[in-house]
Amino acid sequence: MKIAFLADPLDSFKTYKDSTFAMMREAARRGHALYAFEQSDMGLTEGLVTARAMHVTLTGAADDWYRATPKDDTELSAFDAVIVRKDPPFDMEYVYATYLLELAEGQGARVFNKPAAIRSHNEKLSIAQFSQFTSPTLVTSDVTRLREFHAEHGDVIFKPLDGMGGAGIFRVKDDGMNLGAVIEMLTDLGRRTIMAQKYIPAIVKGDKRVLVIGGKPVPFALARIPQAGEVRGNLAAGGTGVAQPLGGRDREIAEALGPTLAARGLLLVGLDVIGDFLTEVNVTSPTCFQEIFDQTGFDVAAMFIDALEQQVNG
Repeated sequence: MKIAFLADPLDSFKTYKDSTFAMMREAARRGHALYAFEQSDMGLTEGLVTARAMHVTLTGAADDWYRATPKDDTELSAFDAVIVRKDPPFDMEYVYATYLLELAEGQGARVFNKPAAIRSHNEKLSIAQFSQFTSPTLVTSDVTRLREFHAEHGDVIFKPLDGMGGAGIFRVKDDGMNLGAVIEMLTDLGRRTIMAQKYIPAIVKGDKRVLVIGGKPVPFALARIPQAGEVRGNLAAGGTGVAQPLGGRDREIAEALGPTLAARGLLLVGLDVIGDFLTEVNVTSPTCFQEIFDQTGFDVAAMFIDALEQQVNG
């Protein structure tokens, strides 16, 4: 197959932990041809969606890890699969990219995850569709309602709807210290919608990333444990990743959501679970492939390419 990756610049990859690199390596091992392009490489010309893509060859080296041909304008429908691995922020440029990818689908491109599904599943708000698995949650820009939510629950997490890697997440305990400042900053004085969630004490045991591929859970989760003095377990925020077998509740959530999300065109999803509660549904560029493999030997990338081949080949 000819597989094209829509990703951030390849030179920014940290190959020892990058999940997109793990996908590329496994695809190359099976003999698939690799291509890569960035969001800014896409365009619409005379009704056709194209991308200035480069053909990528892996070297096997740790640092100087790839060789690439000059970028060449190619119709996205010429690839057997286009894999969306662009990291947030999910800004308007990201939205425009999903529109172009959706147009490309109409021209015969096979895109994973499906662009309309990415656009429709805000990674924070999507949990509202599965409220039976969530802790008390409020989404609003109204300062009064946010204050009332804190008064009711005492210990609350506040976070933006468009962040990643733990950016912009605040905990306000029952003493209300800095409550006003946090709400004013995150909501931009009531002009921006944010999320508030009742604090889940089980975060000390880790924010678990549960990967679901083709509707089926990966049998191991990566528990991202906050460093001392932190409330965020995200690896980007200094958390420590510990792979562990799925617990009963983890599996229950994954098996309940998996078929629904797969039917919507989401081949790969990263569910975030703290304790017994679903906190996020990640659909843009879920990670943790290599951390799980390194600690357990379970090859997440192989499971992903298996599912991709099945989707493409029918």
